[in-house]
Amino acid sequence: MSDIPTFDMKPVHVPDEVLEGLKKLPTATVYNAVKYFGSHLCVCEGLQNYTMGRKLAARARTLRFLPLRDDLKADTPGGEGSPEYIAMGKCGPGDVLVADIAGDAQTVVAGDVKLLQLKMNNADGVVIDGAIRDLDVLRDENYDLAVYATARSLHGGPTASPAEQDIQINVGGALVRPGDVMVGDDDGVIVVPSWMAAEVLEHATEHEEVENYIKTKIEAENVAPGKYYPPQPESFEEWRRMKKERRL
Repeated sequence: MSDIPTFDMKPVHVPDEVLEGLKKLPTATVYNAVKYFGSHLCVCEGLQNYTMGRKLAARARTLRFLPLRDDLKADTPGGEGSPEYIAMGKCGPGDVLVADIAGDAQTVVAGDVKLLQLKMNNADGVVIDGAIRDLDVLRDENYDLAVYATARSLHGGPTASPAEQDIQINVGGALVRPGDVMVGDDDGVIVVPSWMAAEVLEHATEHEEVENYIKTKIEAENVAPGKYYPPQPESFEEWRRMKKERRL
């Protein structure tokens, strides 16, 4: 394998082609690539995919909820100027609303009416460290949103309120900064720092190719997977030679 590159770690805009490439890979493979590049606390623990079978790879637009208190409510704009609507308004194709409610299962980001803004903007979905509701409506009215959350709930917002947007947040124990890429499937959802997303895609793609290659060898030779798995450097070298020969 190649040496790990040196990153300047400045946030960058992740292009759509990188997002599309990440959607083609298992999230577990992307997770291993993120760890390879040194970002170990990238799993949003406790969140599950409520749109089973749907893959997510989208740029994070962030929103933080804080404990409900009268002075906070007085200092926070309401209506269209509320942080939640500002955050949703920034979400378009290739973007996902990511909300930090500290895992509160009795506070939801939104139901079908508020999330209509994401539907109209053709956003990719929501990732919530908290609860979601009205999932049946989202499905029946074809909102076409990927939904990751810690729970479903009938509650509205009894303990927390939207307070800040476009800031770094904590989602299931993982840092999410605006513009990071949220990658998820039925296994769960992770955070890919924006500045390593392209390299993560390249690394994960080759790793997935090599794993598929050694699976064919295991079946063809009828041997225990341990003969070739986990992939060793010689398997990568062999795969690279084969790819090069195919291109000639």
